[in-house]
Amino acid sequence: MPIVGYILTVVVGYFLGSIPSGFLMAKTRGIDIRATGSGNIGATNVFRALGTPAGVLVLLADALKGWTAVAIVAPLMCDWTYAAASPQAREWFRIVAGLAAVLGHNYTCWLYFKGGKGIATSAGVLVALVPWALLIILGVWIIVFALSRYVSLASIAASATLPFATWLTGCSSTLIIITSAMTVLAIYKHKSNIQRLLQGTENRIGAPARTPESEVPKRTL
Repeated sequence: MPIVGYILTVVVGYFLGSIPSGFLMAKTRGIDIRATGSGNIGATNVFRALGTPAGVLVLLADALKGWTAVAIVAPLMCDWTYAAASPQAREWFRIVAGLAAVLGHNYTCWLYFKGGKGIATSAGVLVALVPWALLIILGVWIIVFALSRYVSLASIAASATLPFATWLTGCSSTLIIITSAMTVLAIYKHKSNIQRLLQGTENRIGAPARTPESEVPKRTL
């Protein structure tokens, strides 16, 4: 029953990924994170709105969702519905579970299908799928962030590097294709950040938040 197994893996992976960690963390403080800062429910906005401890907890929780889907949910579903699965089939179960978790985070059904950008959840998936490639893109993230202080730019650069890192570390062609798809999704979710970077209005970590031009008081002559 491989088809049933894949369907169940998608469903469980999606609902696991859909848990809105950042939203729930902010709610414990009486804050709607969607109406604060960038409005994103991910760890970066939680860092800005609630501080480092809350941001770290959300970052780890979001990453854990992705890792659990690939490392625990996928093998269990595979063994339960497809005990004689080949290594290739088992790899596909893990891929399907990981993608479902990322989509669950990005388009959570609990918040009208508006979620985060999926970077932390994708990192959790990559820890289980391609750990050596993750180390490479983590290095890229650290370097770009250290030079620019832009979380979004560092995330975009790391995402763009992912397929090449997957190839360099000798992963299968299937994983190279899948990580390429993850790259496209991650960059697409950063489209508003890319626009702000081009306009010079993106916020840097450690710098005061920019005030939108429309909110700047106008002098009268």
